[in-house]
Amino acid sequence: MLEEVREILSVTLRLGNRAASLTAATPLLGNLPELDSMAVVSVITALEEHYGFTVSDDEIAAETFETLGSLADFVKGKLGR
Repeated sequence: MLEEVREILSVTLRLGNRAASLTAATPLLGNLPELDSMAVVSVITALEEHYGFTVSDDEIAAETFETLGSLADFVKGKLGR
């Protein structure tokens, strides 16, 4: 799951080779300049399209985008894994 979420993040934010260095503990918000408020919406849309779930506005929190691991955990939770 972590690898898939990293790839989606990489493609959506156009991180290129930098994505390879992202680990579960890598901070996202405040660490990746590409991840601004508009990019958060793009990432959520990409995740929704890839995994076939929907994310409501009240599910979006800064904690979800704290690290790559927290984002992957959010996806796992949406998928019931």
